[in-house]
Amino acid sequence: MAPVIGEEDQSPGGAGTSGIPTWGSSRSKFGALPWTDYFDEELDVEIGQDSFHVYLAGTQGPVLFCLHGGGSSGLSFALSARMLKEKVKVAAMDMRGHGSTRTSDDLDLSAETLCQDVLDVIRTMYKNDPPSIVLIGHSMGGAIATRVAAKRVLRTLAGLIVVDVVEGTAIASLIHMQKLLSNRPPAFPSVEKAIEWNVKGGSLRNIDSARVSIPPTLKYNEERKCSIYSACSYVWLTPLEKSERHWRGWYEGLSDIFLSAPVAKVLLLAGTDRLDKSLTIGQMQGKFQMIVVRHTGHAIQEDVPEEFSSLVLTFVARNRIGAHGIDIPGLIRQRRSA
Repeated sequence: MAPVIGEEDQSPGGAGTSGIPTWGSSRSKFGALPWTDYFDEELDVEIGQDSFHVYLAGTQGPVLFCLHGGGSSGLSFALSARMLKEKVKVAAMDMRGHGSTRTSDDLDLSAETLCQDVLDVIRTMYKNDPPSIVLIGHSMGGAIATRVAAKRVLRTLAGLIVVDVVEGTAIASLIHMQKLLSNRPPAFPSVEKAIEWNVKGGSLRNIDSARVSIPPTLKYNEERKCSIYSACSYVWLTPLEKSERHWRGWYEGLSDIFLSAPVAKVLLLAGTDRLDKSLTIGQMQGKFQMIVVRHTGHAIQEDVPEEFSSLVLTFVARNRIGAHGIDIPGLIRQRRSA
């Protein structure tokens, strides 16, 4: 019998047919949480031989189409989705090579391929009657969302929210990426231990978010045998170290592309020292809104989902996105008194 994810069971199991850990209840502080606590349903979008996995929440308002960062999955937006779905719809996609998405070439993480994937999924999901859409992207996903928006091919695209990625900083950090990836534990004896490491030694600060977002970043590897001397069994699903040839292509030219996107846009940053010259000038000219979110790590939507959700809803309301926009108490009065 496969162990319930989160239990300290080091026997084989705990993975579905895809090799990705399955979810189960756990009494542990670092036990996995099911996606069903946050999203309403999941959808597999079939495009040729490829299958793209999308989590859905909400029944009204515009669609917030969310793209995760490298090595993560759509469930990095889980806690935020539970808060957002009362006002808007949320669609969080597992990008190629991530989560439960399966393609004929999971290692092709080029910007061009990822952008085409997003466009294909949106067109397949909404066909000839697309709703108002706001693209939200974190890190790598922010670069892809920006490039999709700038293509000007989504006729109902109404907004762009980019989370903690700026061209200059991103490119400067690439020389350190392989070292950072090599410093990660290559495997874990259980999903629970992986969640614990990501909170204590990784980049996440919110335990509840890690408990739902980390399991789909892992897979069970039967070739690694457990012993008292080594951590094994659960390894990283996405081999990011093999995608190095695509990294620069995600971020190069991103500032000018962001400024050219013909929609309302906001840049959410976890620090104040991230703007390059193009963005500084663009902000002074009022071409986009920049918000610095204090006391958070790189994954703003995971670390502070309440603040993130509030900022997103305020953006949607201020720009009257959707058939009639959405109303937030106090916001309309603020606008009238301005």
